[in-house]
Amino acid sequence: MALSISVIMPVYNAAQFLEKSVHSALQFEEVQEILLIEDASTDHSLSICEKLITEDSRIKLHQHPDKGNHGAGATRNLGLEKAQSEFIAFLDSDDYYLPNRFEAEKMMFNNPNIEGVFGAIGVEYLSEKGKEEFQNKFKNTTLTTVNYNAEGEEVFKGLLGLTTKPFGTFFHLNTLTIRRSVLQKYNLKFNEKLRVHQDSDFIIKLAHSCYLKSGIIDQAIAIRGVHDDNRITKIKPYSKKFYQNNLLLHQSLYEWSIAEKLNSLYSKRIQLNYLSFKIANETGLKKYISYCINCLKYPELLKTRYRFHALMKPTI
Repeated sequence: MALSISVIMPVYNAAQFLEKSVHSALQFEEVQEILLIEDASTDHSLSICEKLITEDSRIKLHQHPDKGNHGAGATRNLGLEKAQSEFIAFLDSDDYYLPNRFEAEKMMFNNPNIEGVFGAIGVEYLSEKGKEEFQNKFKNTTLTTVNYNAEGEEVFKGLLGLTTKPFGTFFHLNTLTIRRSVLQKYNLKFNEKLRVHQDSDFIIKLAHSCYLKSGIIDQAIAIRGVHDDNRITKIKPYSKKFYQNNLLLHQSLYEWSIAEKLNSLYSKRIQLNYLSFKIANETGLKKYISYCINCLKYPELLKTRYRFHALMKPTI
């Protein structure tokens, strides 16, 4: 199948990586446009964007109307508004695609029932400090992928941890290709209130509304560049910031689950995750009182997966 793809690339302080990222997308004839959405960088990323658009007509530059900094969620949403191709793909400006990036899509999108395809992402360490921070957080994970091929509702269940066998780690936004018509049909956008985890929030909601299918999951189709300034690795596991950010994510999902009237299996898992992080963000005696009261109402909170977060004392 001949694909027509818009690649949305949020750009913020990525001057040293940007050209490599863009060129990795230009290698594909399927890529009809690369949307550089510049988010008020403080380095010279904007000037590199301006240079790149003179080199290839497929590269297009956009900024927020006020030329301000609005975060990755709002920046990707602007890209969704500007995209014109039949399919949407994403690429962070410090990452890059591999030559097999769209191989699975060429076959799978012949099936009109398949609305999105995702794969595995690898890692390249660009600094020793970045490597140390990444490995401390994600151990020796060099391939972010899922454990088995899955499609449809199994993907959504897997992301919620409700499959009969472990689904595996979260798949990365850089490996997702989605039909633009589906995003429009369900009005799917990134939650602009989330400065981190807006990609996780988007993917979970997407997996509920759309029919996703795993593509290449045993080898990387894109590479994540790990360096000193990766925002996600700066947040230490089980720190105060970790719990604050997770509370915002799970609150977003909880409010969405109510609005969507999800079935009890899914809504209960989302609610319990939300409650565990809500309790975790409380302090002192109030934390334990809240935990006990909620356990009387929701005994499932006694399970290890919820109790661990709820009663963990966040590090600074």
